Amino acid sequence: MPAPKLTRRLFWAAELLLFAGTLAAAVWLSHADEWQPLSLVALLLVLTLVGDWLSIETPGGELSCALVAIVLVMALLGPVPAMAFSVAGTILNSATRRVPAAQFLNNVATFAVVPFAGGWSMRELALHFHVLHNAHQAQSIVFGLIVLGAFMATVVLNFALYALHKRLQDGRPLGRQVRELFLPLLPGQLAAGVLATVLAVMYESIGLPMLIGSIVVLLILRQLTVALLRSEDRAEALQARSRQLVGLQLGVLRTLVRALGMRDRTSARHAASVARYAKALASEIGCDEEECDVIHAAGLLHEIGKFTWPDRVLHAETIQDEDLAIVKSHPQEGSILVGALDGYGDVADAILYHHERVDGRGYPAGLIGKEIPLASRILAICSIYDTVTARESYRAQMTPEEAMAELRRGAENGQLDAELVEPFVALLAREGPTFAQDADFETELDFERRVRQMAEPHTSTLATRGPKRRPGDRNWRASVDRLRTRVINKD
Repeated sequence: MPAPKLTRRLFWAAELLLFAGTLAAAVWLSHADEWQPLSLVALLLVLTLVGDWLSIETPGGELSCALVAIVLVMALLGPVPAMAFSVAGTILNSATRRVPAAQFLNNVATFAVVPFAGGWSMRELALHFHVLHNAHQAQSIVFGLIVLGAFMATVVLNFALYALHKRLQDGRPLGRQVRELFLPLLPGQLAAGVLATVLAVMYESIGLPMLIGSIVVLLILRQLTVALLRSEDRAEALQARSRQLVGLQLGVLRTLVRALGMRDRTSARHAASVARYAKALASEIGCDEEECDVIHAAGLLHEIGKFTWPDRVLHAETIQDEDLAIVKSHPQEGSILVGALDGYGDVADAILYHHERVDGRGYPAGLIGKEIPLASRILAICSIYDTVTARESYRAQMTPEEAMAELRRGAENGQLDAELVEPFVALLAREGPTFAQDADFETELDFERRVRQMAEPHTSTLATRGPKRRPGDRNWRASVDRLRTRVINKD
């Protein structure tokens, strides 16, 4: 909480005395040499007054041109000009921002004391080590170290005066101010100090033309940096909008799966289990991380097309002949829903063809062998295994051993890929025959991570492993509609 009113008034009085004492010391120590050469004085005065409008916001903090100018005044002119310029800039800045009276007093007192103390210490140390206005390389290095060291001391002093004011005025703890103000701003202040030190050394070694040239270059770099930062801001804003759009799209699919789960309590668990089985099998046969992620996503969404089924089909123990077309349409319906997501084309492919058979007697396209995408062949195996071993299955539950034998029979009769069945059986023997049946849909989906991943530009390597789309099939939905028509006509 703020300090008592009496304490704050005593502090204000102390600030006034501090300012008056600094002003008196400046008058006492002032001499005409500090205001020479006039060209340097004019240049640094302008930079001090307009420096706050030339500052650059960077990820590491603000690079203040006004702070650079004040350090140059302390190093090249002396304590009195440093105090005068700093107070003038503070008054202009405070008037523009219309700061409260207490804060204005603290600003004026602080920016009178700190530059004066810094300029005085720089001059005294430079005189002591005989490096003032000395262009020798070794002496220039010593001068630069003095400027940087004195600057860092003034940074600490500046923060101490400001933090004390905030502690008494607003009750903000000093430790919190160090964490929230001093440390975050320190990188930008260090950058300004190092830049000012380099410019001061260059001026002492070469002269005013080099200083002016360097400042011009810095101003040009500032404009380029501002343009770059604006471009980055636009890119970040676009990225945020992309994530928001992707989140909306994927959220719609998640909602459909949830809604399907409310109608059929087995669907969400089945999707999560198939996804986990499928990802493990993909890793088992040597798929890379991107391929595993595509196959995992396809497992999660492979039955989303069942959302279009009426309840009589969704809950039927035996499918009627007139409903076969509806049942066989769910790969196309699911692929259309998933294919609307940017970057999920391979997932849509995996869903579209997961009821194909390696002997060519599957649907919707009658693909043969390796024409079927790898992800689809994996999904077919994992979906069948989870369906026949699940307790809530619509058919009699099989033991894991019976299910493995069923998979091998499927490979022998041309339904499943034998090259994938055996690695899957080996995986089950090692990890446990039901290691994925306790999977949770929301955990497997990992919604936030998937949104971030989908919002990033990427290219997939799975496209080369599936069927190539014909040149005429430029419209994905139209292509799927043709497959749907083909299935219906077959029936």
